[in-house]
Amino acid sequence: MPGEVIDRPNPRPFPSNIDDNVMSLAVKLDKTKLDDPTYTGLQEFRRAANYIAAAMIFLRDNVLVERDLEFDDIKPRLLGHWGTCPGLTLVYSHLNLLARQRKQDIIFVVGPGHGAPAILASLWLEGSLGRFYPEYGRNKAGLERLISKFSTPSGFPSHINAETPGSIHEGGELGYALSVAFGAVMDKPDLVVACVVGDGESESGPTATAWHAAKYIDPAESGAVLPIVHVNGFKISERTIYGCMDDKEMVTLFTGYGYQCRFVEDLASIDTDLYRSMEWALGEIYKIQNAARFGKPIMKPRWPVLILRTPKGWGGPKKVHGEFVEGSFRAHQVPLMAAKSDSSELKQLQEWLLSYKPKDLFTKDGGVVTQILDIIPVDDNKKLGQQIATYGSHEVLNLPDWKKYSVKKGSQASCMSTIGNLLDQIMVDNPKSFRIFSPDELVSNKLDAVFNHTGRNFQWDEFANARGGRVIEILSEHTCQGFLQGYTLTGRTGLFPSYESFLGIVHTMMVQYSKFNKMARETSWRYDISSINYLETSTWTRQEHNGFSHQNPSFIGAVLNLKPNAARVYLPPDANTFLSTLNHCLRSQNYVNLMVGSKQPQPVFLSADEADSHCRAGASVWKFASTDDGLDPDVVLVGIGAEITFEVIAAAAMLRKISPELRVRVVNVTDLMILKHEGGHPHALSLADFDSLFTADRPIHINYHGYPHEIKGLLFGRPKLDRVSIAAYNEEGSTTTPLDMMLRNGVSRYHVAEAAIQGGSLRNAKVQLNMHESVSGIRHALAKLQESIMKTGKDPEDAYDTPSFEGKASVHRDVGYAD
Repeated sequence: MPGEVIDRPNPRPFPSNIDDNVMSLAVKLDKTKLDDPTYTGLQEFRRAANYIAAAMIFLRDNVLVERDLEFDDIKPRLLGHWGTCPGLTLVYSHLNLLARQRKQDIIFVVGPGHGAPAILASLWLEGSLGRFYPEYGRNKAGLERLISKFSTPSGFPSHINAETPGSIHEGGELGYALSVAFGAVMDKPDLVVACVVGDGESESGPTATAWHAAKYIDPAESGAVLPIVHVNGFKISERTIYGCMDDKEMVTLFTGYGYQCRFVEDLASIDTDLYRSMEWALGEIYKIQNAARFGKPIMKPRWPVLILRTPKGWGGPKKVHGEFVEGSFRAHQVPLMAAKSDSSELKQLQEWLLSYKPKDLFTKDGGVVTQILDIIPVDDNKKLGQQIATYGSHEVLNLPDWKKYSVKKGSQASCMSTIGNLLDQIMVDNPKSFRIFSPDELVSNKLDAVFNHTGRNFQWDEFANARGGRVIEILSEHTCQGFLQGYTLTGRTGLFPSYESFLGIVHTMMVQYSKFNKMARETSWRYDISSINYLETSTWTRQEHNGFSHQNPSFIGAVLNLKPNAARVYLPPDANTFLSTLNHCLRSQNYVNLMVGSKQPQPVFLSADEADSHCRAGASVWKFASTDDGLDPDVVLVGIGAEITFEVIAAAAMLRKISPELRVRVVNVTDLMILKHEGGHPHALSLADFDSLFTADRPIHINYHGYPHEIKGLLFGRPKLDRVSIAAYNEEGSTTTPLDMMLRNGVSRYHVAEAAIQGGSLRNAKVQLNMHESVSGIRHALAKLQESIMKTGKDPEDAYDTPSFEGKASVHRDVGYAD
């Protein structure tokens, strides 16, 4: 049974039961006829672009159909998406005309990224493809290459990506175009981003929330987004939600979102309709911006949105083998899949391509006719494919000396509170090139110092409106990520702080961004950009008000899976190392940086200078917690993560008393990537360096913040791994005390001490002699502590006092063991 049966092409939505009066909310315009040269230019641009787009999917030879098509002219693999292309070329032609006439800077963000043929064809027509890729010049050789090599290993891929001039959005995964567009216009007051959102993409959760992004745009300081909802009615094999909503339902929806809604659906006069609609939209944008910039901001301005209704696959085959194609889901990908083997489909393809009259559009040398050139901006910098903000406008941050914000060694300080002061100054020093995007968690995460000199930028809140806030808090991780991507890819720098457990929501967005950045680095023309920066806190180790649902460090693994030249994961152990790490990440370029740290006060183990040295190295021996500065150890104890490292330090202090004959070396790792096998990552330690830190043959016990398989994967390929034991988060949690969380997951000071004695006993006869008694005592102390926590609901009062290492034995009092 077929999944979808339609009895007519381009079916209209079934009428709703909403009162007809709501249509007064829709914008009505006088559709004055276009002058003939403009009309002709738009028509011929679109005919040429649609011809090229269709030919790109099918032809490997005879690309201008200068003779009858043969099977050998057809590509062996037909790859691409035709259905969205006619709508995209329509929008592209009008945006270019708008940029030419208004001398307006416009970036085009395309949600239906699978419509790459339309965008590449348009880029070739305007000459942008040839600027960045001379082999794709606006001549016959360039056109032949574009068409014949598309979706082959030696040509452009089937989706828009970083190789596509003008793009700032990876076109594979749907849902993020709108939030990326809004991020791009922030702090760029002269920029307009036109964003096509497909009706299939509109069914995604990230897009649904992103419609609220306009509420975070201050028109006094930022540009504007012109959303264009392309409703062609169908997905791959089914109708879309928006395609089944009539105009009354659509206008009430978008009016509620805060937009003025203009329908563009007069197919007989589509160029006039879209031209007048875009002129109106740009005028509305200017009105809103001028009011704000001359001191009379409009509270709750109604930004324009265009609803473009055109048939799917418009202009392609009407029917194939008796089935509707144009105006149906069958136009989504390749309408004539058997064109290489079926003579009737080959004939249809030829008729389709010749219907665009290519001889009238291209000159003998493969150039384009003058009428097309007349609607393209004369100034290259105004062409959609050559907007410098999309590829070459990186603004380096002015960063203060982070050491001025350091805290005293030996004190206790919250990492987040400490870096909050640094971030505050960074926003003061970079008022138009640095922003923080956060899902309503800054105060909870003890980063509230960022509000010392700025506020939130929520324009619909009377207490935040028109105040130039540098912080955007919206309870949608997807929208924060989209904002961050758009802001970063147009040359600025952002920071995304979040609860650790919920960064995983943007896992695939981060991966898509990383793919875009990987390909960008492989082009010759895209400039470096700031790294994308994540800050994880409120970690599983200290969930004060929350429980098991808020305990999830899996985003670390997501970053580790990226290409080594992109992935960077840092777990600074105290406030000063976090300052150093943040400073480094905000200076860095082209990476995906993940910083994981604590928001609760904890000991400051290193001075500013020591922290700087430690972070440069990525790891170091902590001599103050080691026996004889770590010389000739029986066992190496490794801490990775703030609270986890504290447990290692506490264990080292315990061991001075429990097993004074045990020789311990304590190592902290702050840069996770140094553990990778030699050559596996740019930061990976050489074998000699690894052995100098961890010894060549002594037992190693690693206490780690994330999941154990992550450490196993990093270490894989290094020799003598049978001497390594790993304790890490193992999915045990609840609303409980901090120390109990350590106990439940086997990473407490007691577990570390036991592992140390067992490892040290393999070499140290005295430790081996007393091992059973020592371990029994530790296990007894652990059981007593758990009993106390269950009874009192709290940890011992001195559980998080800074351990002391004075004298041979520790003076740190262990309540459970003493009992």
